[in-house]
Amino acid sequence: MAADVKATWNLPEVKLVLITNATMFHKPQVQSGLALLRSHNGEIWAKLEAGTEDYYQQVDRTTIPFQRILDNITGEARRAPLVIQAMFMRLHDQPPPQPEVEAFCDRLNEIIQAGGQIQLVQVYTVARVPAEAYVGQASAAEVDQDVEAVQRRTKLPTEVFYGPE
Repeated sequence: MAADVKATWNLPEVKLVLITNATMFHKPQVQSGLALLRSHNGEIWAKLEAGTEDYYQQVDRTTIPFQRILDNITGEARRAPLVIQAMFMRLHDQPPPQPEVEAFCDRLNEIIQAGGQIQLVQVYTVARVPAEAYVGQASAAEVDQDVEAVQRRTKLPTEVFYGPE
């Protein structure tokens, strides 16, 4: 529908953005939709908020295997550059352990080494009241530390977004 509106109003420069958890990229009908999106100046922002299966299960609480997300992101990044969105938060009043942040960076590097293209990594923290009381906003200093790790370990461009003060 958005592509049709763009065509009707002759707005080829308008960018369409899909923000997604990447769980269904492997399905043929989703592949068709992503191709259509890209053909209409579309951009895909895929969420990747963990570097290990254990942490992924803590932050995403899903039955979808972490490896599927990694494979889906890698496959799509081989077709076209992606933006990766990464929310770093406090769990039980603790920021992500540094080995977890390093593992996250390793996953980004593996996507690149597999021929994937990452145009940008957006690092952010909790911006509104979460559903779970044990989830909290990372401090600006903690977010800065995570951004620094991503920049140092991956050399990818990053943007940072802090939570409300």
